[in-house]
Amino acid sequence: MSARPLTVRTDPALGGRWTSLATPEREWLWRNPRVPAARRAAVVPGDPFVDAGGGEECFPTINGPSDHGEVWSRPWSAGGDGAARVRAGNLTLSRRLRADAGTVRADYTIAGPTGATLLHAVHLLLDLGPDARLEVPGRPDTLVVEWPEPGATTPTTWPDGRGVPLDVLGPDDGTARCAVVATDRLDVVDGADRLSLRWGVGPGHAAPVSLVVWRNLGAWPDDGPYRSVGVEPLLGAETNLDRATPDRLARLDERGRLDWWLEVQASATAHVT
Repeated sequence: MSARPLTVRTDPALGGRWTSLATPEREWLWRNPRVPAARRAAVVPGDPFVDAGGGEECFPTINGPSDHGEVWSRPWSAGGDGAARVRAGNLTLSRRLRADAGTVRADYTIAGPTGATLLHAVHLLLDLGPDARLEVPGRPDTLVVEWPEPGATTPTTWPDGRGVPLDVLGPDDGTARCAVVATDRLDVVDGADRLSLRWGVGPGHAAPVSLVVWRNLGAWPDDGPYRSVGVEPLLGAETNLDRATPDRLARLDERGRLDWWLEVQASATAHVT
């Protein structure tokens, strides 16, 4: 495998959304052709989630009590320190993004009251072919959420998605699963291309980290299903702030702070120069 240059673009005015994650050969982020750009641009806090694709910051929850959290629909402000910031209630989320030597790195700082609990996912929807696969080391514990009915959770192990394989995609088959995987690394392989994601908490901090996999092969939404595949590095180990047990939540330390990071690299077995 040879490393490929990787660039990132975001839109602070539209929820800090990741709008591009690209090598010279391909754009990795999927865009929903059913959602006009003007519709995504028109959202205001409190609006229902608009699934435009790209990468959304889901904070301080992923679903329940607010779908995809609160900050995806809020404009972010730029600070003099190079960070973009947004508030959700009594919490402040800061992000510093940089692309250097083929690595895209996002450093996050969350500040608020001591002991405050939260979830934070970097909700990346990827443009992948039917032969793509998701590589996670070993057989980590996995929680299939909202299955077999809304509000339910079902424990299993990777890559079992309770009737569907979470590690391979294939053609549309009318299934959808959302699962939380106990891992801090993922490799996405699509033909000759590989996207490698690694994440964790900062030095001196303690919190669970995991991965959310959204594998929707034409089953959602009910009124017009389409195909979308999401990989979401997660601070925490659940998708629903209200449902999560204390051990599955991230918690601010005695200083009212929690740091975590995400690194993304691209490589390929062959490429055109």
